[in-house]
Amino acid sequence: MGFTEDITKVADQVRKKADLVTGEESTKMGLIVPFLNTLGYDIFDPTEVIPEYVADFATRRSGQLEKIDYAIAINGTIVILVEAKARGQKPEAHDGQLKKYFNSLPETKIAAVTNGLEYRFFTDLRLDNIMDDEPFFCFNILDYDQKQIDNLKFFHRENFDAAIIKRHAEEMVYTTGLTTLVDDLLKSPSKEFISFLLKELSKISPKYEIKKVNDKKIQRFEPIIKRAIQSSLVDLMTRSISQEMGQPKDLPDPTNLAVLQEVEEDEDSEVVDSKVETTAEELEAFEKVKTITSQSKLYKLEIKYKDVVAYFGINVGKSTWWFLRLYLSSKKKNFVTRLPMDEVRNLAVGFEVQEMTASLGDAMSRVIISSVSDLDHLSNLILKCYETEAAKHPIGKIVTPK
Repeated sequence: MGFTEDITKVADQVRKKADLVTGEESTKMGLIVPFLNTLGYDIFDPTEVIPEYVADFATRRSGQLEKIDYAIAINGTIVILVEAKARGQKPEAHDGQLKKYFNSLPETKIAAVTNGLEYRFFTDLRLDNIMDDEPFFCFNILDYDQKQIDNLKFFHRENFDAAIIKRHAEEMVYTTGLTTLVDDLLKSPSKEFISFLLKELSKISPKYEIKKVNDKKIQRFEPIIKRAIQSSLVDLMTRSISQEMGQPKDLPDPTNLAVLQEVEEDEDSEVVDSKVETTAEELEAFEKVKTITSQSKLYKLEIKYKDVVAYFGINVGKSTWWFLRLYLSSKKKNFVTRLPMDEVRNLAVGFEVQEMTASLGDAMSRVIISSVSDLDHLSNLILKCYETEAAKHPIGKIVTPK
């Protein structure tokens, strides 16, 4: 079952019992906990989904220590703080308790407030380590579209990377703001905007030059500019529809994670997040993969790694050029590939292979292993993963002299 189907199933359950849920505790158990489970967090593991979390710096209020309803941890690092409200209440951080916790935990970059129906996600776009007053993403379990499902995948345990989420949050926030600004300017162009356009006309051709732009000229040209804008928009829409009809429907979404990363990530460093501790087991796995990939007769791309809270990724030069993601700290050790399940099954005989549910960056299949030593028995699969990814970046291709 895919992630979209998982969310649909939870949404159906919430829709059936929402009216029966009263009070904060009932909301937590009946609505919020199932949702956290769908995001891949082990709700039965008190070290991963920590209820009534009290930090060392908590102070007393009315005789009780301040606490957060849920702290969600991955491999011992708290990555999300969740404040719960009763169904029927607005999902807002009323007393500042959530903000205080967020500001005091520098490794935690995501906070959420929810009433079990709507989930509001916050980060620190304005000032580092200071929780923003406004959410960057809202998700309503009873009213969502596919784009919101795609955004929700960023918070899934399998994909969680705080740096990527923050970049994506910035993209969403400023895209929304700029879209509103442009929309307002096109619907009702301001005097400043009209003046700017008139002054820019001469760059197209000297014949369009307007030597003196004043209020009278602006008033005269306002209806002309409005008609020109309408004509331009109609033309853009017509061309867009024509292109869409003439192209295949499976074109990549320009807001897809992989596309965003290719544009935004330029770093070649092996370890990006200094707060994540790379374990001896992960380094052992990396050395094994390095040895296996060095046997390739087609490519000689240097492999590197990126270690984040959720996984240990191995790539061929950039973090977006990954071919393996290892989850060695989880209860069930495993690694994820970009190859389809059927191909992986043929190359991983004797190992359990699962389909990915909430994949980002083209992750397609998961292989369950018992220890790092199993990688030696999966050398053909690892080599295939490496060569498939390397083929997308032919700079490392071995050229055989004629």
